[in-house]
Amino acid sequence: MILLFGPTGAGKSMQGQMLAVRQGWKWLSTGEMLRASTDPEVIRILKSGELVSDELTYEVFDRAIQDAVEKQYKNVIVDGFPRTKDQAEWLADYMEKTNQVIDVVIVLEVPESVIMERLDKRGRMEDTPETIARRMAIYRQKMYPVLGIFAEQDMRIIHLDGTGTAGEVHDRIYAEVSEVCPN
Repeated sequence: MILLFGPTGAGKSMQGQMLAVRQGWKWLSTGEMLRASTDPEVIRILKSGELVSDELTYEVFDRAIQDAVEKQYKNVIVDGFPRTKDQAEWLADYMEKTNQVIDVVIVLEVPESVIMERLDKRGRMEDTPETIARRMAIYRQKMYPVLGIFAEQDMRIIHLDGTGTAGEVHDRIYAEVSEVCPN
C-alpha cells in the first residue's frame, strides 16, 4: 500500500491516478470511496453536508480494500486517508490485523504560493486566499501527528518536491515507488 499526502492543490489525486494507470494498481481516494458507497447512512450524510464519522469511514475503507484484494490488484494507492492521528492509529492496527503493509508514504511538498496559483486556476468559489491559507494551516496541524505515528512505526516516509509539470512530479514519484514496489 502506498499513501499519498499533500495539501489541497498538491496534485495527490492526479498523481495517484497516473501511478495507478501506469502500474495497474488500484487508486483509492477517501472522497471517491465515500461517494461510491452504497451504504444508505453514508449517502444520507454526504447529501446533508455533514462530516462522515471515523467509524463509517473505516467501514468504507475496509470494503474498498477488500474489493481491491478480491479483484487481485497488486497494490493500492490511498489518497486522503488517514487525515487525523486517530485515523492513523486505526490504519496501523488495521494493517497489522489484515497482514498488509504500507510500503511507502509519499508527502508532496508544494509551497503555499504555488498552491494559491493552482487553486486560482481551478476557479472554485471556496478557493479564496483566506480559505486556502486556513486549509494549509489545518493540513500542517493535522498531518504532522499522522506522520509522527508512521515514523514511530519505522515506515518509509519520502518528502518529494510537488512543483513542476504533472509529468515531472510523476517521474519523481515513480522513481521512488519503483524502488520499494517493483511491479
